[in-house]
This record gives sequence, structure tokens and C-alpha cells, in this order.
Amino acid sequence: MGQVALEGMEFFAFHGFSDEEQKIGNRYGVDISIETDLQAAAVSDDLQDTVNYVTLYQLVQQEMAVPARLLEHVGHRIMERVFQAFPFVQLARVSVSKFNPPLGGICHKSKVTLERKR
Repeated sequence: MGQVALEGMEFFAFHGFSDEEQKIGNRYGVDISIETDLQAAAVSDDLQDTVNYVTLYQLVQQEMAVPARLLEHVGHRIMERVFQAFPFVQLARVSVSKFNPPLGGICHKSKVTLERKR
């Protein structure tokens, strides 16, 4: 068993509960980690035997481009795409953060983390 992760991805997107947030947009961060058997890739040195980082990044980027009211929904969509793209993945963990959320005070980021096993 092993883990493949992309950490610190940043996007400008139009998520948020209020209509204003969806119009103005904000900076968001995404961290994703995937657990799967990496033995075949370790032996073969073949990209087909593992999670392709480029494909993983692109599917996160595509989901971040689709507006949503809740970070939970964005994270759920990302996990669904991971399981579709990589049928051998056994567990996915996704954190979606909103930088400087409009809370009326100082807060660096709000964050939700979702985890799902196949």
C-alpha cells in the first residue's frame, strides 16, 4: 500500500454560500491524497501502474472551475472524479480551503476535509 498526494494546489474560483461570493470569487487551496497499491509501479517504472499526477491535477482543476455553494460539495465532486479516473484507488482524502473567508474578522482560511474508502 502507498500514498500519492498533491499538496498546496491553489485556484481562483467562484464558490460560496452567498451570491456575492459567487460573483466576486476567492482564492482556494486543495490538498489531495490517494491510497493505493504502488507495488506494480515500483517494479515496472510505468506510469500506467500508478496515479498520474497531471491527470489528478487536471481533474481537481476542472471541478474547482464549477461554482458550488459549499466546500463539502466541491470536495465530494473531486473524490467522485478520482474514483472514476483511477479504479484501483482504495481511499481518497480531499481538503478544500477558502482563504480569508468573509466572517467579519481575521481568519486565514476555512477548510473541510472529506475521506472515502472504496
